[in-house]
Amino acid sequence: MASGPQPTGEPEELPGSGDQDARTWATLTHLSTLAGYVTAVGFIVGPLVMWLLRKDQWEFVDDQGKESLNFNISFFIYAVVSAILVFILIGIVLLVALVMLHLALTIVAAVNASNGVRYRYPMIIRFVQ
Repeated sequence: MASGPQPTGEPEELPGSGDQDARTWATLTHLSTLAGYVTAVGFIVGPLVMWLLRKDQWEFVDDQGKESLNFNISFFIYAVVSAILVFILIGIVLLVALVMLHLALTIVAAVNASNGVRYRYPMIIRFVQ
């Protein structure tokens, strides 16, 4: 059985998700992962810093920060596996697909956070609870 909240298709309100500042910080937490396209460590450091700055102030930012961090740690692992598979050529296709999926899911998460909707990324390992 899966643990934790599961997507229901209905927006789930968390305390603070109606606060514009909380929604802005949650959105920036998701978008901070794009720093990884400039520096290799930005994928994890960006969301980690944003989450640590405001996790105690708003429950919504805490929730979305953990979600973004788990997503980026998981995708880092997937990218390492894909990079290893480059030697048998399948990894090239996987890396391209991962980059496109990463960008698309980051944008979807940011839009949902800006609307105050709790977003859950698919295919992630929940390292940070």
